[in-house]
Amino acid sequence: MLERRRIFKGRKTRPRMRGAALLVTAAVAMPLLLALALPTNLFGSGPTNWQWHADASDIRIVDGETLALGERVVRLAGMAAPMRGEICRRADGENFDCGGASAAALMRLIGGRPVTCRIVGRDAFGRGVGQCEANGADLGRMLVGGGFAIATGSTMRTAEVTARHADRGLWANRAGMPQDWHGRD
Repeated sequence: MLERRRIFKGRKTRPRMRGAALLVTAAVAMPLLLALALPTNLFGSGPTNWQWHADASDIRIVDGETLALGERVVRLAGMAAPMRGEICRRADGENFDCGGASAAALMRLIGGRPVTCRIVGRDAFGRGVGQCEANGADLGRMLVGGGFAIATGSTMRTAEVTARHADRGLWANRAGMPQDWHGRD
């Protein structure tokens, strides 16, 4: 009987290079994954806050809690004001734009002076969130104390309570105050 001979016989090789390629890939991919997954200021290299400054001519009032400082937009930290177009009702039954009233109060507080903001974070829309001052006055605290905004944290709660009890700003219209403010009195 004739023995069959294989002419094209595959040679069995060990996958020597497969382990080395896997090791190189892991060595390159791991630092990239860590850079994307870890916070940017893990080792203190990222700035924790920034100072934004704008002259009076570069300031635009977006609403009662938001300013545009040139091309940058900043929302005042620790407070919330009604949106423009939100309707409130005076004691005599007449409707008015309470969001516009908050924006007008912010405009009066700035009074054509430069504004400096210490940015402490970002909101869900990517806007800077910060504590802003004009002529040394904390704009957020002044709005809450004047009754044109409510405190969202504990730091300005006393100013809100004082404004509420004194019937300042929008608190003077308890029956027709902004919808978000109901249940806070």
